[in-house]
Amino acid sequence: MDAPTQLVRAVQRNCDIADARYAADHTLCIFLLKMREHFRWERGMGLTATLAKQEVGDWLSRREALWEQIEGDEFGPLPLPSGPCDPFAVAHANAALSPLGLVYGAGLGHRGRPTFFLAELARAEQREGFAIQVAGRELARDMAAPPAMLQGEQIFVRTDALRREVWSRIEEWQGQHRDGPLDRAMALFAAAGDGGPEALLERVTTAQVAAATLHEVGEGLAGRILGTGWLEMQAAIGCGRPELCLRAVRDLFADSLTTLPYLVATGAAAPLHLYFAHLRGLHRVLAGEWVAAYERFCATGDATPLAMAATVGATRWRATAESLLAAWPAGTAAVTAITETLVP
Repeated sequence: MDAPTQLVRAVQRNCDIADARYAADHTLCIFLLKMREHFRWERGMGLTATLAKQEVGDWLSRREALWEQIEGDEFGPLPLPSGPCDPFAVAHANAALSPLGLVYGAGLGHRGRPTFFLAELARAEQREGFAIQVAGRELARDMAAPPAMLQGEQIFVRTDALRREVWSRIEEWQGQHRDGPLDRAMALFAAAGDGGPEALLERVTTAQVAAATLHEVGEGLAGRILGTGWLEMQAAIGCGRPELCLRAVRDLFADSLTTLPYLVATGAAAPLHLYFAHLRGLHRVLAGEWVAAYERFCATGDATPLAMAATVGATRWRATAESLLAAWPAGTAAVTAITETLVP
């Protein structure tokens, strides 16, 4: 069923207002990359289509002019059949939209940035007490487009946003072949079926939707253990290395509960290689034991060390997270001191 035009316009306007307020927070490089992808989405262009620089430039100028006009506007209500709905009343909106085959998401993303989307509902499922909604084709979106969100007991996974992330990894793989986790993952995914880049894209995207779902379930389970105090601490700690360390600790705790044990248990090597291809930066530094176990897996084919590393990790990262929470009443300096012991 087609989405009501007024609803699509209302959600997209809120997306545009969010972009108008927060687009400048990105570095120039990230901003331009996100806007190129937003242009592709808005024009319905394939990921492999060549972009005309002049056309993109003219579109960007018009978009920035629009942002100047609407930056101070308030987010508008959603025009639902039952009447106007607060744009952040996600559960109420989805109660009306799910029967129409639609899914709506809204909330505060990275650093408190409002984010919105409206999409076709690909499927809904339950896992560990969480209601999971997987979005398909997106009808309205902002430039942030987080690929997955956890809100209380609700999880939203955005296939289209993940597909765009996957394509960037495929391009990275095609541009520089190395004997690393990304190369191993893509080689296995490519050998798993016929077809060209588009078929490969869909196979990898399917795996990433599953991995993103597992991670968000892990986030939810970690949240049940750590309570709301963790999010309050993370919000108050501000930007910088301590905040990045807090995020990495929680991510690794979540993955030790769900993602890594599940990937090991399935015995499918390609998604496991892909997980470690995404384990970068501070996450990779903190998870040194996991990386060592992964390297043994690559050398021997034995996943037992990885399974053990996940079990040990669940205990370690819970203890680390709880020590950070225990230090929080003493203030930011106490939390920062612990993060500095994790990453000197």
